Order: sequence, then structure tokens, then C-alpha cells
Amino acid sequence: MSTRMSNASSGMGVSDHSKDIFMELKRKKVHRYVVFKIDEKKKEVVVEKTGGPAESYDDFTASLPENDCRYAVYDFDYVTSENCQKSKIFFIAWSPSVARIRSKMLYATSKDRFRRELDGIHYEIQATDPDEMELEALRERAH
Repeated sequence: MSTRMSNASSGMGVSDHSKDIFMELKRKKVHRYVVFKIDEKKKEVVVEKTGGPAESYDDFTASLPENDCRYAVYDFDYVTSENCQKSKIFFIAWSPSVARIRSKMLYATSKDRFRRELDGIHYEIQATDPDEMELEALRERAH
């Protein structure tokens, strides 16, 4: 039992592709969001889906599975009270209450290492149901 636990806690690697796609979102604004999943066979975090700049927050939330965990980054654009256009990058750890225990543990133990690989995250949201990541929640954090 103890050997398996130590392997799980070391977390997953991060594919170069995942880092590259994140950089494209951050620097070039070619993606509105990126959904990442853990590939257990490869033992690394890989890109599952990207959303183009025209996609909405609803498109993003609809792309998260209802019964399994994911990591995601979302580029949130907003206008300040001084009328400045700003953008904040949110890291979202999606862990629905109905997901398998093993999946929740895997994502929980790998999260910090994965997040450290993504330079430029402003805020983190941990959500276990869709209400915890409504657009209003992002808006409140960003201002």
C-alpha cells in the first residue's frame, strides 16, 4: 500500500504540448480556454480540448465532464471601472462530487505540481459543482 501512495503523491509529469498550448493562451491569445486531463498510461497531463477566442464561458463549462475531474485554464477578459480592458488567467481544478475517488485523488495529488509548470496563473478556483465556477465567481475574483 505505501509504495502505491508514494507514487501517487509524486504527481504526474506535464507534456511539453500542454505547456506550449498554455503559452499560446497566455501570450498569443489564440485560445479562450484549455481543458487538461491526466493520461494515466503516459503518467502525464495532456491537452484534451482547446476553445477559440470567440467561444463563451458557457462553451467552456459545457466541455467539462459531469462525472470526471479535469484541470482547465480560462482567459477571462473584463473591463475595469476605469474602462480598461484587462485579462486574468484562471486555473480551475474541476473535481465533481460524483467522480470516482481514485480520479479525485489523482487530480488532487498532481494539482500543485501541474500548476507550478504554468507560469502566469492569476487565480485558482476549485470547483466540485458548476455553481462554484459560475462566471460571476470569476468576475468577483478578478476585480
